[in-house]
Amino acid sequence: QAQLAESGGGAVQTGGSLRLSCAASEYSGRRNCLAWFRQAPGEEREGVAAINPGGSRTFYYNSVKGRFTISQDDAKHTLYLQMNSLKPEDTAIYYCAASRNAFTSASGCPANLDEYDNWGQGTQVTVSS
Repeated sequence: QAQLAESGGGAVQTGGSLRLSCAASEYSGRRNCLAWFRQAPGEEREGVAAINPGGSRTFYYNSVKGRFTISQDDAKHTLYLQMNSLKPEDTAIYYCAASRNAFTSASGCPANLDEYDNWGQGTQVTVSS
């Protein structure tokens, strides 16, 4: 199972941008969906975005549509989350995760976090007003 390590978190003001990275120790022949989740203090972990194997399909939760972009660089074994127009309600620890099951390059990705069994340690994002 690949090791996932997030980076790129930090503190920004409302309207600012950050790009999160998730480096995977193993990436060749990836058949898992990769996703970003987040967890605010006192809240349940929630989905942010997901990308299928090959990157042909991306998915976004309503709260971040139009502001966040998920992408991947297979050559660098890295998943990204570009976050623009950040709001205070985006403040959370952001985690990358890989799905338990394999998917095809044409398939969608599961939305339920229980379908993901490989998690990074998280990176803190703080947005001040």
